[in-house]
Amino acid sequence: MRHGDKINNLGRKTAHRQALLSNLACALIENKRIFTTLAKAKALRVYVEPIINKSKTDTTHSRRVAFSYLGNKEAVIALFKDVASKVAERNGGYTRIIKTGNRQGDAAEMALIELVDFNEIYSNGKTVAGAEKAKTTRRSRSAGTKKAAAKQTGAEETKTEE
Repeated sequence: MRHGDKINNLGRKTAHRQALLSNLACALIENKRIFTTLAKAKALRVYVEPIINKSKTDTTHSRRVAFSYLGNKEAVIALFKDVASKVAERNGGYTRIIKTGNRQGDAAEMALIELVDFNEIYSNGKTVAGAEKAKTTRRSRSAGTKKAAAKQTGAEETKTEE
């Protein structure tokens, strides 16, 4: 009986499973998206999200903890340099799993797992500058359009004067 056993063993022994998840995590961090089976993607999400969360604080201890999970210096550098800066404001949910259908040979469910902040298609045009922009209400928006229009006409006038 497997009462309370919440880990997906993926048909592997412990050392093999840890090596598999470590390699998948390194590939995900370096390539920003990978194509794998759905079961491995779900197991990888549980494995890699705490590591990404740890990378938000760039200390020697957090780098050593990340290296103990990943075992790859290049992946740790990419994690703390590229990924941590993009996910700094995000509170969780750093990965997205997209089901892509079944594999031809054995009909295994396949999925694309990717880092959320590195996909331009699903970001809806949001950028870092867009994130800094304050929310507006209807009243301030109408006033803001008048100010923006005045700035544009003022900029056009300065161009014509020169």
